[in-house]
Amino acid sequence: MSTSTDFERKLREAALRVTAPRVAVLSTVHDNPHADTDTILAKVRSSLGTVSHQAVYDVLRVLTAAGLLRRIQPMGSVARYETRVGDNHHHIVCRTCGAIADVDCAVGDAPCLTASNSNGFNYDEAEVIYWGLCPDCTTAQSPTPERNHSA
Repeated sequence: MSTSTDFERKLREAALRVTAPRVAVLSTVHDNPHADTDTILAKVRSSLGTVSHQAVYDVLRVLTAAGLLRRIQPMGSVARYETRVGDNHHHIVCRTCGAIADVDCAVGDAPCLTASNSNGFNYDEAEVIYWGLCPDCTTAQSPTPERNHSA
């Protein structure tokens, strides 16, 4: 479990100034993986009080650029953030409710996939998003068994 001190240390290691909004955003994203900006903003405001949308957007941008956050944006979804960085894991997204879960890399080494043709690129990361139904939506969509009404 990460603490405020852990987040402050991470900021310093990334050569970033330690500020209350940065610590609050890191803490919020850590506690709410795959949270969208509105969720992060609401939770940061509940812990700090007044903070602007722009301040949170700026902090998210800075922390992502520094490698402390990872930004993902599945097709048709708003940007979401997580603190699990550096391991090239993937995601699975529910087509019905939009829930997102982490999926470890199938091979274990970045980039997890070998391109059939690199077209001369020197690539180091592959992003895979699996799509399906989460357990709750699968259960909700399961047909109810029909009763046998024989006479």
